[in-house]
Amino acid sequence: MRDLKRLMIIILAMPLLLSGCEGKLPDIDNDLLSESYTENAKVYRTIYSAEVFNLNYLRTSAAVDTAVCSNVIDTLVDYDNKGNIIPGLAESWEANEDMTEWTFHLRDDITWVDYEGKYYADVTADDWVCGAEYVNDASNDADCQYMYSTGSVVKNAEAYYEYTTYLLNPSDYDTPPEKVDPSEIGVQAKDDRTLVYLLEKPCPFFPSVLCYTSYLPVCRKFLQKTGSMFARDYKNMLYNGAYILHFFEPLEKRILVKNPFYWDKDQVYIDRVESYYDQDANMVGAERFMAGSTDKATIPLEKLDEYMKDPEMKENIHNSLPEKQYSYFYAFNYMPSFDEKYEPDNWKKAVVNMNFRKAIGAAIDRHRVLSVFEPNNPEMLYNNTITPAGTSVTDGKDYTEFGRLKELSERDSYDPETAVEYRDKAKEELAAAGVTFPIKILMPYNPSTSGWEEEVKLVKEELEGTLGKDFVEVYIEEGSPTGFLKSVRRSGKYALMKCNWGADYADPQTWSEPFTKDCQYTFWHESEDEEMQKLFKEWDGLVTKASSITNDDNARYLAFSEAEALIIDNAVVIPFSILNEGGYKMDKLDPFEGEYATYGMAPQRYKGHHLMDHSMSLEEFNEGYEKWLER
Repeated sequence: MRDLKRLMIIILAMPLLLSGCEGKLPDIDNDLLSESYTENAKVYRTIYSAEVFNLNYLRTSAAVDTAVCSNVIDTLVDYDNKGNIIPGLAESWEANEDMTEWTFHLRDDITWVDYEGKYYADVTADDWVCGAEYVNDASNDADCQYMYSTGSVVKNAEAYYEYTTYLLNPSDYDTPPEKVDPSEIGVQAKDDRTLVYLLEKPCPFFPSVLCYTSYLPVCRKFLQKTGSMFARDYKNMLYNGAYILHFFEPLEKRILVKNPFYWDKDQVYIDRVESYYDQDANMVGAERFMAGSTDKATIPLEKLDEYMKDPEMKENIHNSLPEKQYSYFYAFNYMPSFDEKYEPDNWKKAVVNMNFRKAIGAAIDRHRVLSVFEPNNPEMLYNNTITPAGTSVTDGKDYTEFGRLKELSERDSYDPETAVEYRDKAKEELAAAGVTFPIKILMPYNPSTSGWEEEVKLVKEELEGTLGKDFVEVYIEEGSPTGFLKSVRRSGKYALMKCNWGADYADPQTWSEPFTKDCQYTFWHESEDEEMQKLFKEWDGLVTKASSITNDDNARYLAFSEAEALIIDNAVVIPFSILNEGGYKMDKLDPFEGEYATYGMAPQRYKGHHLMDHSMSLEEFNEGYEKWLER
């Protein structure tokens, strides 16, 4: 039976073998790239179902696009496999005393090459100046332009963006904004090897914002030459990264080859990365991995049990590193705008009661719910604070170890007995406030997000089972798979819903942003309740105080921890988990090698990875994960 099964796997893989995975490679008519095409070359093969949409790295932020640009365009700073910032294209940097001016010193040996590996120009400081002018010009519609005004606030970048927005649609403005010239943006080339960023306010974490597409360089001469054709295809691009996009035929294949002129090529261990398009990649990947026609496969959750029962497949299946770039929390809506049938006025009176919110939080069994996404070790996804552990560290001390966050991070929020105690206290207080029972809880979900429907059904069971259907009644509602955020969360059409926030940089300030007046999450700042208004003002004052501390990271982290603890202690939201989007997979890359970061593009790079002759088993992964955590 084993031989028959292996034969069937090979037969299943044959269409891929015939249609592309072993198809004809580009002709090599020069010696620059030939080393990556020899028989001894280290080749990593993948299949994918989501095609690259935009090669213009200055404009895009989509993960499918940055999977390419992160490997072919380098940033000023790099990361080691422990998440530490290390020199990249800049070999060193320093800031002035108040951290409003950052100076980066470029390496001498960095160049731009074309898709054939031929030298085009040296990389100079002006390449970042040109990139900043491009990104902050509203006519270019750059996804990550906001990174010039979030946290770091580069001088005049937002003003220039606003002025160019006005030029596009002058009729939208009653009063024209002040004219700003691109040369006024606070990005300056002092000379070819010295780049300076001028900021409008102190920013102690500025190097951590540099691993986004908006801070990538572009050769001015080449950009002017190609004009509107820039990055329309792989031939109209230049490369300064570890790899060159040597060939790309959409909906067929793309090939990355090692850059022969790369400044750090000794740390590039894979010679060629071949990626082949298949609309069914996620469903057929495991069989093709076992057949030897791909080196990476994603395991669908619905197939995991079946594959783990197969001894050969089981030996090649392992988990992914938890993705701490995103924090998930259950958010209460303090200014609901959902349908009258769900009794929004009654909800408004109930949700401002702290014992009610705490009863909800203590009644959710995370182990059970997160088993939907991580059946073997759901605890690895637990997140007891809003800021995930390991995302902000100073002097070797993690942010979640400061102040009350240390105690909060070590607790288990699930406690059904305590939930009942909170319920009983809340019931008496709510009845006095005129709340009617059962309290209707509208909990929508996005049907296009795998596992979310199953999750909300479990949460409904737990809330109604622990607190009683005479106290709460949960209504599950399927949202629109397109425009879900706009139509549901941002429109306030929910009572309780799992939300997420992703880090933009390595500082606790980034995790405070979803609770500000500018973010459409809980709407707690709009609450008509006097106590909620006082709570928001107290939190806002703590965040303002913390943000003003720029010369002492320990004091800054402690101050931010006080603000975060206030949100958790008062159950403004319920911290829940981190992301496990990577899930289970078969992969010949060592997950503990390469660059690691909890934000930006670094984790998508192949640089630093060796190609193994097998995929780790779950046991090998768990052993490696424990060692990695000790880093």
